[in-house]
Amino acid sequence: MEGHSEVRAVVDWKTAGWEELAPHVGRIRLPGWDATTGLVVGSGAALLIDTGSSLREGARLRADVRRLLGAHARVTHIVLTHPHFDHVLGTAAFAGVETYGAVGVDTVLARGRDALYEDAVRHGLPADEAAGATDVLVTPRHRVSGEWTLDLGDGLQVLLANLGPAHTAHDLVVLVPGNPVTVFCGDLVEESGEPQAGPDAAPGHWPAALDRLLALGGEDALYVPGHGSVVNAAFVRAQRATLVARSGVS
Repeated sequence: MEGHSEVRAVVDWKTAGWEELAPHVGRIRLPGWDATTGLVVGSGAALLIDTGSSLREGARLRADVRRLLGAHARVTHIVLTHPHFDHVLGTAAFAGVETYGAVGVDTVLARGRDALYEDAVRHGLPADEAAGATDVLVTPRHRVSGEWTLDLGDGLQVLLANLGPAHTAHDLVVLVPGNPVTVFCGDLVEESGEPQAGPDAAPGHWPAALDRLLALGGEDALYVPGHGSVVNAAFVRAQRATLVARSGVS
C-alpha cells in the first residue's frame, strides 16, 4: 500500500460487513452491546479505535483487518476511547501494537481489573471470557493529556483529543480529516440509547466536553457514537441539551 489512492481501491468495507465512512475510514457495530469499533487505514499503517468486549471479539476484529487489507496487513495503532469493558477487553488480541489512551486511563485499568471484570459479568459477558481478558489486560503505553497527532503515512494525520472528564474521567476522541471529517466520539455520544452516566461519569463537565467536540469536528462532520448509528452536529447539540436538563449545568 503505497498511497491513499491504492488503499481506497483495495478496502472493500461492505464485503467484510463494515460500514464505509470514507474511502480510508470504516467502522463496525459489534453484537451484544452495539459498541463501535473504528478503523483508519493509512499508507502501511492501520489505526483501530476500541477493541471490543472480549478476547474473542478482539480476535474477530484482527481477522477482519486481514480480510480488509490483505494477509500481511496488521493493526499498527490502537486508541481506547475510555476504560469501559465493552471498549477495551479485546486489546490483548493485538500483540506489539502501539496503544493510546487519555492520561490516567492506564492507572484506572491497571488498578481496576477486578471492577472491570465485575462490570463485564454484570452486563452479561461470560465469567470465563471476562476473566481471560482481564488477566491479560493491556494498558496504553501512550497517554494523551491534550492533543496528539498520529501520522499514518502519506500525509494522513489523525488527531487524538482528550475531552474528559465527561462520560468517564478519561474520554479520548479521534478526528480523521477528510471530506467530510469523521469524529469517533466514544461514549461521549450515544445514539442507540440514552447517554449513560455511571459512577465514574462527570455530568457537570459533559456539556462542555460536547462543546469542545463540536468545535473540533465542525458543522459538517460525521460524528460516530460509541453505540448506535452515525449522527450529525445537530444530534450532538440535542444530546447536549438532554445532558444539561439532566445535570442542571449549562
